[in-house]
Amino acid sequence: MYANGGNDDLERTAFRRAEKKYKLYYDHNSRKKKQQPRPVDLSQVVDFKLILDTFNGKGETPDGVHVIIKDSELPVICLDNRPGFYFIPGALRLEEQCQWIKESLTSFPQPPNRTNHNALYGPIHNLFVAAQEGKVLVEEELSPNVTQSLSNGQAQRWTFSNESGNVALKGSGGNSILASVLLRKLRWSTLGLQFDWSQRNYNVDLPHNKIPDKLCQLAKRLAVPAMPLGDDFKPEAAIVNYFASGDTLGGHLDDMELDWSKPIVSMSLGCKGIFLLGGKSREDEPLAMFLRSGDVVLMAGEARECFHGVPRIFTDAHNSEITALEKHLSTDNDHCFLDYIKTSRININIRQVF
Repeated sequence: MYANGGNDDLERTAFRRAEKKYKLYYDHNSRKKKQQPRPVDLSQVVDFKLILDTFNGKGETPDGVHVIIKDSELPVICLDNRPGFYFIPGALRLEEQCQWIKESLTSFPQPPNRTNHNALYGPIHNLFVAAQEGKVLVEEELSPNVTQSLSNGQAQRWTFSNESGNVALKGSGGNSILASVLLRKLRWSTLGLQFDWSQRNYNVDLPHNKIPDKLCQLAKRLAVPAMPLGDDFKPEAAIVNYFASGDTLGGHLDDMELDWSKPIVSMSLGCKGIFLLGGKSREDEPLAMFLRSGDVVLMAGEARECFHGVPRIFTDAHNSEITALEKHLSTDNDHCFLDYIKTSRININIRQVF
């Protein structure tokens, strides 16, 4: 999972050049008070939504691209030069998108699920609620007796408080931090079997909850086009990635699962992004494609050996393409989710480990 792929000179590989081409940079020479993003050439980014619209209207697809439709199932797009890669445009209904956005912010980061914050702050409960309530995570000194009972050996713990105290906005080097800042610094959470990033393997001994049944059933249904005939997909682990403006996911391989014939089921939520699908070497020229909210990508077989990453998300109103989400989350009860997702992207990657 997220292997770095060896000792290539990353600055000179084709994959790295593509990452830098699409990455968000600002024009520091602009005279405007607000820094402006540098223009980026998107003419070579594949738009599968447009390809599907053309197929539905004229029955035509570009060379090397095929659309598969079986019975009442959703149309699936395949590429001749990337066997095992499947793209399902708009696979998730709007209601499903909103549901999994909410779950990704409220339920999925809950202990015993782990997040990127565990290493510094330990388990954090109800982060999203605390952020909405303006709370602060405060470091508390403990007595030596209590300290000895802590599994991590640290002489402090962290709890939410309503008082601001000495707030360290950068999130380190201080004794408190705003919950809203922690929420914006949330980068990943893990569901089901927990991945041990220090050992780069799944640790079945770590406490964990099973993936919610409704998400399992959805993943099983979505995985069908990529599954070997007669096999059933068994969702055992998931990683949820959270992206804000300027965030990227560098080129990597998901290589820690035992059976690569089983797909990774990847669901996109929120702002539109660019996905890079490379080859088995970083030297292979990657294909750039748009990912919109509701799109699903499957990677199985040979596609599991391909480097891939996310160099860009679009949070501006012109490019984010979340108008439907904004309307659906416009109620008073949902405005907190809208405030988050209108400048963010969430990706849920579900996988069979064994």
